[in-house]
Amino acid sequence: MRIVQAVFGVFHHFELACELHKRGHLERIYSTWPWSRLKREGLPHSKVETFPWIHMPEYLLARSGVDWAWATDHLGYANALAFDRWTKWRMAKRTGECDALVAISGAGLLTGKHLQERGGVFVCDRGSTHQRFQENIVAEEYRRWGVERAVSDERDTVREEAIYAQADAITVPSSVSARSFVEMGVPPEKLTVIPYGVRLENFYPVGMPAVDRFDVLFAGSVGLRKGVPYLLEAFARLRHPHKRLRIAGGLLPELKQVLGRLPQEHVEFLGNVRHAQLRELMSTSHVLVLPSIEDGFGLVMGQAMACRCPVICSTNTGGIDLFNDDIEGFIVSIRDAAVLTEKMQELADDPARQQAMAAAALARVQTLGGWTEYGDRWEELLRRLTGS
Repeated sequence: MRIVQAVFGVFHHFELACELHKRGHLERIYSTWPWSRLKREGLPHSKVETFPWIHMPEYLLARSGVDWAWATDHLGYANALAFDRWTKWRMAKRTGECDALVAISGAGLLTGKHLQERGGVFVCDRGSTHQRFQENIVAEEYRRWGVERAVSDERDTVREEAIYAQADAITVPSSVSARSFVEMGVPPEKLTVIPYGVRLENFYPVGMPAVDRFDVLFAGSVGLRKGVPYLLEAFARLRHPHKRLRIAGGLLPELKQVLGRLPQEHVEFLGNVRHAQLRELMSTSHVLVLPSIEDGFGLVMGQAMACRCPVICSTNTGGIDLFNDDIEGFIVSIRDAAVLTEKMQELADDPARQQAMAAAALARVQTLGGWTEYGDRWEELLRRLTGS
């Protein structure tokens, strides 16, 4: 079984590529990041080809701290089209060397069709909810906070929907993602849920939370989509003499517009952090809170659990596919600051409960075996699709 992958940047696709490579199935992976960034992902250079010429300028603009949405939208769309044409050209030069293409959503429309015409299989891997569903729910959140800006480029949404229709199968990381596709009219038999794993060699306990304070952690893109305003409101109501909320991640433009209206006492905005620092933050926090409005599967949940940190997440994060409510963490409704406060207060008031939940979180994530189970499920799906 010969598999080719296509991904913008890295995401979770290099985890999958490593699993397929271990099993002898990976032909190559195409990425829009340069080899200088990808060489740390654990694959031999011979298995990786790159097309970084448009994505890197887009990435640097997005990281500049200036709202370049008008430019990054155009660059993002141009990158998707050019990358697809390039991967089609690269695969056409290797006719007969691929049984299936696994492309991250937004990539592979022309390449997937090209492979299908030659008897191969095209799998669209979507890391979140259906693009149109995501756009609708996040646009609703923007309206709630009075933010006037487009959630995404409509051209990207139209292209995504064309890819969903073209693909032989669609993979998603959570049941909430799968439900969003069904709600948008995609046949359920076309969908397969494969939850993400955790790199246990990168995430493990390296410390303990302080006994004389209560530390809450958020990790991810700091924006309205992740429900950050509800966390700030909930944390402000939390009763503890020595409390702290640490927010790790880049501050998005739409949140900057509303931040002045939100409580920020005892809150630290850390910006983007490296894995080593994130591992320490998770290990020394009493709880990670991820109150996302839309989030196909929050990778930080499993990472926190691997660092012995329990999780409070919303129903729209994929947490239900990762852990058990009220055992390794809590799963709450979206936009419910009062319940977020209640659950944080439970852990703050009962250190023994927090410690038991932390131990259960670590035990739970260790049973998943890193990314091994993820690779097993993918191998089973690809064998079924290709008849190998």
